[in-house]
Amino acid sequence: MSDFNAKSLCILGRQPALGVAELESLYGAEHVRPLDNNALLDIDAGEINFKRLGGTIKVARILTEIDSIAWPAIKKYLIKNVPPHAQHLPEGRFTLGLSVYGLKTDVNSINVVGLDIKKAIRRTGRPVRIVPNKELALNSAQVLHNKLTHLGAWELLLVPSGNKTLLAQTMFVQDIDAYAARDQARPRRDSRVGMLPPKLAQIIVNLAAGAPGGKNDHAYDKKTMARWNILDPFCGSGVILQEALLMGYSVTGSDIDPRMIKYSQENLKWLIEQFPAIEGRVVLETDDATSHKWPPFSVVASETALGPPLSSLPPPDKFKSLVSETNLVIKKFLKNLQPQLRPERKICLAVPAWRGKNGELVNLPLIDQISDLGYNWVDFKHVEPTDLVYFREDQTVARRLLVLSKKV
Repeated sequence: MSDFNAKSLCILGRQPALGVAELESLYGAEHVRPLDNNALLDIDAGEINFKRLGGTIKVARILTEIDSIAWPAIKKYLIKNVPPHAQHLPEGRFTLGLSVYGLKTDVNSINVVGLDIKKAIRRTGRPVRIVPNKELALNSAQVLHNKLTHLGAWELLLVPSGNKTLLAQTMFVQDIDAYAARDQARPRRDSRVGMLPPKLAQIIVNLAAGAPGGKNDHAYDKKTMARWNILDPFCGSGVILQEALLMGYSVTGSDIDPRMIKYSQENLKWLIEQFPAIEGRVVLETDDATSHKWPPFSVVASETALGPPLSSLPPPDKFKSLVSETNLVIKKFLKNLQPQLRPERKICLAVPAWRGKNGELVNLPLIDQISDLGYNWVDFKHVEPTDLVYFREDQTVARRLLVLSKKV
């Protein structure tokens, strides 16, 4: 890290490439460094707009580097240095949690260090509680339940970086209850048309609205954000529209199915009642994305038609037909959209990719025709376009994210 002044550590989600691309999109490639399955930023944790990040589970302030990756040396450092620093906190009980990523140790060894730190702090007369580890790292629920980002509590993260170990303190953690409420408490949901996770919706919006290669000032200017209009031409029940509104954008949603527009109307009405500070404008229309002319918009963030839900691939002839039909719809949409998209503005689309019998991904044919359709791939420094895939191990239909700009 000699050429990079890392100030913050980002613990990324299950598909870290998505988290890295999101950070690069929002903050610029020069401010991001991948670190195994996580990432570093040369931006203070307090300046990171954490609530809008879908691909980052925790953001921590880097405290120091420990000159070893060997657990005995790390243990010695923690027992020596944590108790005296804890004495600078306000009076009252101190709560401590430890999370380890990528170091050679085990849960029992982490818990032993916690107990040793507890004994050392108690000798100073301060009450202390250690959150026990069930795994190497505490999960979001444990951090939230134990209020480890509050005054009088710490979660310390230990992550190897070369032959040293970064020691960092968690400042923000994903609020899983808030995500669940936005997802499951909405008045209208329909599993038959897909269930887009709010975290993934955030990533899609950020990849469309951010600016790889340079800091995107509008991301931090509320007045400018409200003037930006996020278009979702396949809006379904409105998950992407919902997350864009919460970020501060205005939104336009359209769908060929009138029932989906009704669902979006009800869901967004509910959202605005839950979050009355929302200022963005909402426009909803029932229209065919392959032929519609939208009112002016800034960028496109959308999950297109994914085809029917599948527990396994259908027979070859039916699968070929499914891929062809889905490809045709999205191809027609891209051709219709191209002349309406402003130069230098981007789109992020989640399109289907199917898991083959051997785990390989079967992509839409249009993936190899992006240039012919009038678009360029948006380049990311730290990830490849082929890495931007969201899936669960038990799913047949994955989501491939296409981040494109208009070809001029």
